Amino acid sequence: MSKGITSKNDDYSQWYNDIVIKADLAEHSSVKGCMVIKPYGYSIWEKIQAVLDQKFKDTGHSNAYFPLFIPKSYFSKEAAHVEGFATECAVVTHYRLKNDGNGNIVVDETAKLEEELIVRPTSETIIWNTYRGWIESYRDLPLLINQWANVVRWEMRTRLFLRTTEFLWQEGHTAHATSQEAIEETERMLDVYADFVENWMAVPVVKGKKTPTERFAGALDTYCIEALMQDGKALQAGTSHFLGQNFAKAFDVKFTSKEGKQEHVWATSWGVSTRLMGALIMSHSDDSGLVLPPKLAPIQVVIVPIYKGEEDLAKISTFVDELMAKLKGLGISVKYDDRDSQRPGFKFAEYELKGVPIRLAIGGRDMENGTVELARRDTKEKFTVPQADLDVYIANLLNEIQENIYNKAHQFREEHITEANSYEEFKELLDSKTGFISAHWDGTAETEKQIKEETKATIRCIPLDNKLEDGVCMVTGKPSIQRVLFARAY
Repeated sequence: MSKGITSKNDDYSQWYNDIVIKADLAEHSSVKGCMVIKPYGYSIWEKIQAVLDQKFKDTGHSNAYFPLFIPKSYFSKEAAHVEGFATECAVVTHYRLKNDGNGNIVVDETAKLEEELIVRPTSETIIWNTYRGWIESYRDLPLLINQWANVVRWEMRTRLFLRTTEFLWQEGHTAHATSQEAIEETERMLDVYADFVENWMAVPVVKGKKTPTERFAGALDTYCIEALMQDGKALQAGTSHFLGQNFAKAFDVKFTSKEGKQEHVWATSWGVSTRLMGALIMSHSDDSGLVLPPKLAPIQVVIVPIYKGEEDLAKISTFVDELMAKLKGLGISVKYDDRDSQRPGFKFAEYELKGVPIRLAIGGRDMENGTVELARRDTKEKFTVPQADLDVYIANLLNEIQENIYNKAHQFREEHITEANSYEEFKELLDSKTGFISAHWDGTAETEKQIKEETKATIRCIPLDNKLEDGVCMVTGKPSIQRVLFARAY
């Protein structure tokens, strides 16, 4: 089944598209720029949702839901915010269709909205307008709300999961009595994202701050986690924003402090999206298909019987039923594929393509010998293991596979962070697809813009664990006290 996948060394972009389509994750919709997430792809997203949702609740957040449509006037209240999203907004102008008398459905020109509605590109404006009615006193704070939703940002060039006109995400929006509380919330949620991406997705990340040019529209500070894909490009895996009092002032959200004073609240917002699916694919997969970390695999173990007749199958199935009960008791998802419509070789290729971490094959001789054949998706190793205590062995092996997938990605990331000490060296490294480049920058938007225009590389972040180091900007020669991470990115 993997024969139809382009080699990632030949054409990485096509390799990615092939895996998304052939592994049955998603497909292009008849609506230009949009995608259909298929059941297998959505089951991975559901696991991502479930883990993150629990993490949000464990840190004190509650889920709510806000309207898809936002009055246009709300956007004009926060100038930086509207400027940041103006070119990406879908606008609803009418509320009715009609038959033109010739069998055609057309817009009813008499049904024009008094005020246009924006299909949400993000929900800060509608949420802060709502918070004005929810917050009166310090007793109402902190207000910690998360929303699971879809958003629309009009894209000209789309790629499944990575960049589509409509996509799924979560967005947290919180209100606090002090700036320090809001900053702590911003950093806390960044840590939540980093923990999830590293320990569930098995993708190492760099935690950092965005430059003023790259900040979220309307934020005072944007924190991010940056991951490195196998083609040497970076992918922003999550962001957490300290919004200061910008939105509270724009929507007049005030509270009475303990001292009896009226003050504007302090705000944060933070989010991750179905781009995480793209990161998952591009960080681990190979020319045979998906490689999924066990913690997010919809099927962690698949069992394929190899039999000559019904009697053989009955014996194998009896053993498998007992094994499956034990595995499920350990919280392991398992599938028994006893379809008689496909040969074992077809099934092996199918589950390899779909990234199932462990495959067991059991035949008549295995039953006689008390063994099974086990195949690991991460290393493609095959070996024979005893049936005795197989459930415990598999549980331990799944942990080992999770760790191995992370270590492989971490090693790749570490081998693809390179220092550049001149602009020429920087450009040579970019052309060799080296990955992250650590270099000095003079801190100006002008130099940042020049580098982006000339090389298509951007400052991915200023790492939070940066060590101070005297140097000079590789472009202007002006003094610099630390290196920042550059890369071309998705």
